[in-house]
Amino acid sequence: MSARDRSDPAPHAARRTEAPPARAAAAAARPSTAAAIRAVPAVTRAVAILRLLSRSGTPLGVHAVARALGLVPSTCLHILRALAAEELVSFDPETKRYRLASGVVSLARGMLRHDGFANLAQPILDAIASRHGVTAIGVEASGLEHIVVVALARPGQALRLQVDVGSRYPALISATGRCIAAFGGHPWPEIERRFRALRWDDPPSPAQWRADVEAARAAGYAVDEGRYIAGVTVIAAPVALRGPVSHALVVVGVSEQLRRIGYARLGEELKALAGDLSRRLRGA
Repeated sequence: MSARDRSDPAPHAARRTEAPPARAAAAAARPSTAAAIRAVPAVTRAVAILRLLSRSGTPLGVHAVARALGLVPSTCLHILRALAAEELVSFDPETKRYRLASGVVSLARGMLRHDGFANLAQPILDAIASRHGVTAIGVEASGLEHIVVVALARPGQALRLQVDVGSRYPALISATGRCIAAFGGHPWPEIERRFRALRWDDPPSPAQWRADVEAARAAGYAVDEGRYIAGVTVIAAPVALRGPVSHALVVVGVSEQLRRIGYARLGEELKALAGDLSRRLRGA
């Protein structure tokens, strides 16, 4: 994504953090499925707190957390104490502030250990990063809400783009978003509605973006040259485990560097690797 940490991701390589508005923060944890899901306020608030702490560069006190999420301080305190008891956050008695704890890492490690896509994608990404000197990423899509980086390989050279496993980005942003729009099986009116809420450095018009989506459908991969992040190119190819596309392999780098390698060359390589990975994941 970018030389700056704009993670919300990216996947793409770096983009702005998905920071929900104050009182809507808890809603960020809710899935946007058509089926009605009964809200559990304590759970959605706890998840909102964990996400806030994950985005914060420094530990936060109760009042800072409550203010950011629009929560009653006493309620916020009870939830933080419960999370601390489960070792998901830790409390510094001197500063009276909270931060994420190692229990979160244990949960993530357990998920990744059993994630067939992440395990199979990692050596592929390592090879791409080594061969081309680019950042290579494996992402998982959560409907049209967001994508999450679940596997990552960085180049050995000095210049690296800031992105980490666990980084979240809007699902339809950049090249990965074009793949999700083209191959995800989502209704176009909903895709278009969400597209209009995206933030880009160089925003495409709705007509141009739809043309880009159709180009991705025809080519089997997508290229975003400087639209999402100025000076950065993102190339993505879709991976389908079962049914519509749910994952993607992504390459991110400085536009000048990727242009020298060749966008078509990288795109065709990613498409072939993504196709092979799709077949392996389906057990074909």
